[in-house]
Amino acid sequence: MNISEAKKLKEEAVIKSRMMAKKSNEKLNAIVTLIEDDKCENPNGKLANVPIAVKDNFSTSNIRTTACSNILNNYIAPYDATAIKKIKEAGAVMIAKSSMDELAMGGSNLTANIGPCHNPYDLKRISGGSSGGSAVLVASGVTPLALGTDTGDSIRKPAAFCGVVGTKPSYGRISRYGVIPYASSLDHVGYFTTNVQDAALALEVLAGRDDLDMTSSYEEVLEYSKLLDYEYKDLTFGVIDNVVDVLSDLEVKETFLKLIAELEEKGAKIKHIHFDNDLMKALFPTYFIIANAEATANHSNLDGVRFGVSKEGESMEEVMINSRTEGFSSFIKKRFVVGSYSLFEKNQERVFKKAQKVRRVVCESVLKELSKVDVLIAPASGKVAPYIQNEEKQDELTDEYLIAENHMVIANFAGLPSITLPMGFKDGLPLGVNLTAKAFDEVGMFKCAKAFEDLTGLKDLVKEV
Repeated sequence: MNISEAKKLKEEAVIKSRMMAKKSNEKLNAIVTLIEDDKCENPNGKLANVPIAVKDNFSTSNIRTTACSNILNNYIAPYDATAIKKIKEAGAVMIAKSSMDELAMGGSNLTANIGPCHNPYDLKRISGGSSGGSAVLVASGVTPLALGTDTGDSIRKPAAFCGVVGTKPSYGRISRYGVIPYASSLDHVGYFTTNVQDAALALEVLAGRDDLDMTSSYEEVLEYSKLLDYEYKDLTFGVIDNVVDVLSDLEVKETFLKLIAELEEKGAKIKHIHFDNDLMKALFPTYFIIANAEATANHSNLDGVRFGVSKEGESMEEVMINSRTEGFSSFIKKRFVVGSYSLFEKNQERVFKKAQKVRRVVCESVLKELSKVDVLIAPASGKVAPYIQNEEKQDELTDEYLIAENHMVIANFAGLPSITLPMGFKDGLPLGVNLTAKAFDEVGMFKCAKAFEDLTGLKDLVKEV
């Protein structure tokens, strides 16, 4: 079921979606809270009666918002996030708050306090994270649209692993007001759909200036879904050779290169781009330092005093210590230690500020190459979704991990629009490709994505369980 089909079904789409959610969630574990009483507020809206899932870090009035962390297990926001207000005004109907990595920190969706989220293509495999629950609900046909957030690749990697379209627009294109933050300079609101047309339509609804988010942009919101016409001869794709060169799975590499050759045969121009390899290997450590430093500052308010789960103590300090000790997993605590270390005054110059300088160099290098092409293109991941039991065993020091599994953070560093869509299958499991465009050139991004989708024919994929 895509957005167009859901609108034709009207109220029946919501009924069907809720039934599927209840039936499938025992296997998928993708839902934190099932929403039974939400109704269509605008039967004439662009998303009228479209069932939608929302990542559990979006504030939703009178509905729990836990970010899959024990410290927020009882938190009910007194207001809707701006993105939630917009989808309701467009007529969408929320049916679920979806699972995520705790506080959006992670890339596996294994750290949620409700347990692992399962990939519908193989329940023994991860969904990817941190927006894995939203990706799974779209991939399994429960909803045609789901909101997520992307700080490093948290929408685009799950999209690859689950065979759906994952869109992260430009920084500031969609308001972040009411979204529990991870890292403020890297966080983007985005979403999952089953095709590029729906992705373009969703942006029409979600984009726009919001005075409650001073980082949101005044850029005009276009009717993106009506601007998808293209000619292959007018498109230029910049292949990131650094990513392709380090792929160890020859089937993934051959699938990607075959499609690039077919694009060229259709008339598209292909340019091969090679970034400084040391710079590419620095992407992940740079991201890890900046993201966790910002997270440490952003989550200092999760203390068990102002809101959230509170644990007893004989003093205010003891209440905070006990609440944070029991409220955060060991995984989150480790990230806070890294963030705190880099923010210590004596470490700022050699750690945090150095990471910021590397980020600037990365952005300058990327923008230089993007000036020559319409989009940068590369496999979204060098592998299919890993098994849940093996997820923690990957070697994070290899070039393949540092480059092929982390290159999409480039779009977060520079605030660029980026989209992942299916490019094929290996052993029945989805493979994804990623496209990144110039800031606020969502039109160009969608055109290139539509051209790629038309080439593969891989759209509206659903794997029911």
